[in-house]
Amino acid sequence: MFAVVRTGGKQYRVAAGDKIAVEKLAGDAGDTITLGDVLLAGDGDSLAEAGKVVVSAEIIAQAKSEKVVVFKKRRRHNYRRKAGHRQQMTLLRILSVGDQKAEKKAAPKKEAAPKAEEAAKGAEAPKAEAAPKAAPKAKATEPAKGVDVVKETKAKKAAPVKDGAASKPADEKPVPSKAEGAPAKKPAAKKPAAKK
Repeated sequence: MFAVVRTGGKQYRVAAGDKIAVEKLAGDAGDTITLGDVLLAGDGDSLAEAGKVVVSAEIIAQAKSEKVVVFKKRRRHNYRRKAGHRQQMTLLRILSVGDQKAEKKAAPKKEAAPKAEEAAKGAEAPKAEAAPKAAPKAKATEPAKGVDVVKETKAKKAAPVKDGAASKPADEKPVPSKAEGAPAKKPAAKKPAAKK
C-alpha cells in the first residue's frame, strides 16, 4: 500500500519500508512519529479513503542537507557578499501505511542455505581447474619479480631542415660588440619639471 503525505510544505509518495528525507521535525533518533496529513492512499490501481489511513515513521537521524552558496553582488559598487546555508532535515523510515507494516528481510531457511553452499562449491571446482591454464599466459606477459624491464622506444625523426638554415648553423652566430657598431641604448626620457 502507498500513500501521499504532506510535511514541511512538500508532498512525498511513501510505502512501508521506504526511507525519505523531509524538512526538520521535532524528535530524536529512534522516536516514532505519525504523519497525519495524508492526501492520497491506495494499493496498486485502487484508491483508498485517505482520511482513514495513518502513516507512522521512525526518525533515523537529524541531519543537514548539502551546502547552498548564497552570493550577492552589485557591479561597479565593490559590493560582494558570500554566505553558505545548510538546511536542517530529518531522515525517516516509514514503518507502516494504513494497516500494512514494513517487513524486515528474514534469514534464508536452514535447508536452503546448505544446498546453496554445495552448489557454490560444485561451481568453484571447475573454475579451479581452468585457472591454472590461464595463469601461464599471464606470467608470459608479466616480468619475474626483481627483474628490471627497460622499454624500448623508437627515436623520433628530426624536423626537415630549411635551405637557408643548412648553410649557417645556429651555434656560430656572430656576437656584435660595442666597438663594431652595435646599437646603443636610448637614454631614459626626462620627466617634466613639477609646477610651482
